[in-house]
Amino acid sequence: MRLNDRRSPGTVRTVTDKAARFRALHERPEPLLLPNPWDAGTARLLAGLGFEALASTSLGVANTVGRTHVTRQEVLDNVRAIDDATPLPVNADLENGFADDPAGVAKTIELAARSGAAGASIEDYTGDPRRPIYDFELSVDRVRAAVEAVRSLPVPLVFTARAENLLHGVNDLDDTIRRLQAFEEAGADVLYAPGLRTLEEMRAVVSSVGKPVNVVMGFADPSITLEQLGEIGVRRVSIGGALSRLALKAFMDGATQMRAGRFGFVADLPPLSELHRSFG
Repeated sequence: MRLNDRRSPGTVRTVTDKAARFRALHERPEPLLLPNPWDAGTARLLAGLGFEALASTSLGVANTVGRTHVTRQEVLDNVRAIDDATPLPVNADLENGFADDPAGVAKTIELAARSGAAGASIEDYTGDPRRPIYDFELSVDRVRAAVEAVRSLPVPLVFTARAENLLHGVNDLDDTIRRLQAFEEAGADVLYAPGLRTLEEMRAVVSSVGKPVNVVMGFADPSITLEQLGEIGVRRVSIGGALSRLALKAFMDGATQMRAGRFGFVADLPPLSELHRSFG
């Protein structure tokens, strides 16, 4: 497979540069703050605020197209748009790899790399509410296939393996940890169990594995601070689709006022000059 040595506006960084930078951001003592834009505009706004890397959100993409789900191609196109928008490395939210079988997962990893991703995540959620989580052995096989695909790339990306139990009604932290430990043994670079809510749960996960752990704050106790996360050893902190949901709430609040014949929301608009600085 041949990757294009694609360049981004602003500070020039190649695919190799971005991948190396993203890996290094997981190796320092303080946690990496990884916000989730959903298009080029929000990516540039976040870059302007000083964030060091970005992550796509499949929920955010679904929101932009007015659906509850997205296709693989829509996700890949979104990753490419975000990657082109800034010089920052981008992690691709690839859901379950858009495939049940390990070979399909491996193909999705390859396509994400071709789209410019410096990192990518694969989850063990099936998409079927009747059996939401893949069987343990298949889950590990899928991670193993993803790792093999990553290692075969000209520029290996940072691979994150996700255990989705806690988001889908399987409230079994022991099984979640067992899966993360197996994913680590299979070669995942980063481990991620969305749905952890307390510092105690997060500490239990971090202390059970040797690889960097991502915590998503979209489902956690909002009083938890970045400093506290760093103290328990969390290495990466994301927000999932929360910023997209926040933006949609502001949109609906303003539209509701307008429908009622009131326009107070206009007082809260950011200056056009501020947006022009970010998008110029």
